[in-house]
Amino acid sequence: QVQLVESGGGLVQPGGSLRLSCAASGITFSDYAMSWYRQGPGKERELVATIWRAGVSRNYADSVKGRFTISRDNAKNTVYLQMNTLKPEDTAVYYCNARLSYMEYWGKGTLVTVSS
Repeated sequence: QVQLVESGGGLVQPGGSLRLSCAASGITFSDYAMSWYRQGPGKERELVATIWRAGVSRNYADSVKGRFTISRDNAKNTVYLQMNTLKPEDTAVYYCNARLSYMEYWGKGTLVTVSS
């Protein structure tokens, strides 16, 4: 059974930082591209960042470039999202995604609220 479990969300003030984690089980983690998506209030789900298998190649949405960093630890089956200089518009439920060819899995999400 595949499980992706996100953690690390919470309430943070504008300009603050959070680090999200996603622990995977039931898959050969190192074979999968890992991504973070988010869905803000009244918005569609959007891709935030992707990291490929070896962790060398990464892509980011323009809205988070220079502020967010995606990384992975294949030994721990975990992907991370370091979020710095957070803005109110970063408020969303953040979802972990694992993808390999036609196989795709999602976590249940963790809520990030950026507010003073």
